[in-house]
Amino acid sequence: MKHLVLLGAGHAHVQVLKRYNELIRHGALPPKITLITPHPRQLYSGMVPGYVAGHYALEQCVIALEPLLAGSSIRWLQDSVAALDAANNRVTLDDGSVLDFDWLSVNTGAVQDRQRLELLMPGVREHGLFVRPIEAFGTLWPRVVALAQSQALRLAVVGGGAAGIELAMAVRHRLPGAAVTLLTGGALAANYPAAAQARVMEALKNRQITVLPDSASRFTEGEVMLASGARLVCDVPLIATGAQAPGWLQSSGLALDAQGFVAVDACLRSTSHPHVFAAGDVSSRVDRPIARSGVYAVRAGAALANNLNAALSGQALKAHQPPVHTLNLLSCGDRQAVASWGPFSAQGRWVWWLKDRIDRGFIRRYQLPDHQG
Repeated sequence: MKHLVLLGAGHAHVQVLKRYNELIRHGALPPKITLITPHPRQLYSGMVPGYVAGHYALEQCVIALEPLLAGSSIRWLQDSVAALDAANNRVTLDDGSVLDFDWLSVNTGAVQDRQRLELLMPGVREHGLFVRPIEAFGTLWPRVVALAQSQALRLAVVGGGAAGIELAMAVRHRLPGAAVTLLTGGALAANYPAAAQARVMEALKNRQITVLPDSASRFTEGEVMLASGARLVCDVPLIATGAQAPGWLQSSGLALDAQGFVAVDACLRSTSHPHVFAAGDVSSRVDRPIARSGVYAVRAGAALANNLNAALSGQALKAHQPPVHTLNLLSCGDRQAVASWGPFSAQGRWVWWLKDRIDRGFIRRYQLPDHQG
């Protein structure tokens, strides 16, 4: 029996897990499957700003893995990857154990490379609160909320992308007495159309969030030094900078793009090793550039599940065609949101309602009926 190893439990892999669990429940014989992921649940990134703002409890934002695996023959190893040898079909885990595979699918997500970021911004490892891994951030955020009950906090959010923007406004809503500064490092919401950028800037201004087009260069206790030479007093720096590829990919033998992400074709298959698939933030399409966002990762899940089934049964694979435009929804902290679709944008409470409906629907969709709350 062929052995399929799933590395990570990202947005695409939870769909693969559900698909195989349903097949098993209906008496179908799946391949031998092993899931490798260190966390017992997957925190849905789209709901993290709502969790920070206080709209959701942490338990409302997660997909528990155990119910997805219950009653199936899928083996789960609660560990992380230390090394991958794609040529010899071998994965080494953090505990030193080695696992062989016939087929491999990678959906671990991108990471915030602490070592690399420390070289760019000395002191960030000691003083910064990193957004990734989001499971760790989710457990640490309540400590910041508790600290704010005893003192007026000064927070700096580092990163001018969607994650930084949403976090800054979520923090403002949850901690109205705190001083919040957003360090964009240059352009604000650079991947969004001009109309959406203008709405975002106005939303930040209306919420009294200081926006500085400057970068952090060094972190010390209670202070962030900026590239311009200025100093920013700061009690809690939230690090929401762009993510990097996992370091273990460098020695994996897989073809990678210029940033170190797994290069895949339109079928989500490695361009160098046909028995390896990858989806989500850890991968990079060679046929067309696709933004690393949860929207695309979620959409890739069904295609990945179908192509894994096809590959294991010797059938033809089908190209995954993501849409040219996607609906992007940026929450503004106080149950308002900004929507963008191509060059068009909108804003209001109804956009928040739509985002909330979509996010809650994702959580419900990938839980088994008898385990839903």
